Amino acid sequence: MAKLVQALALLSILVPAAAAAQAPRVAAPAPVPPAALRAPYEPQLIRLSEIIGALHYLRTLCEGPEGGAWRREMQALLDAEAAGGERRERLVQAFNRGYGGFEQTHRTCAPAARLAMRRYVTEARRLVAEITSRYGN
Repeated sequence: MAKLVQALALLSILVPAAAAAQAPRVAAPAPVPPAALRAPYEPQLIRLSEIIGALHYLRTLCEGPEGGAWRREMQALLDAEAAGGERRERLVQAFNRGYGGFEQTHRTCAPAARLAMRRYVTEARRLVAEITSRYGN
């Protein structure tokens, strides 16, 4: 759990201030079977992974190559929470779903892409705060 809190703290440093509205979802997250839930914050981690994937694509689209900062954050989250197995696969799929959803719809950095990025940043900050305050030690 300490690794998760540390990874989420690093994520919150990367997340700049943004608008307060939530972004529309690219695609409905895949349902997680109850038996597969290993942590009470699993749905939030799945959503956070999806957001990180979307931000990875949008930031590259709107700000140019950024050296993979969001990909590194996803790797830190995986290292902290899911070294392997089905759980890791679900988190990776969520990241890819977030990335792919925007890759299919945004080819240039239009105002809608910038708005989505700001909204996702806000949602990610909320999720990080919720997970760390509720489940952190």
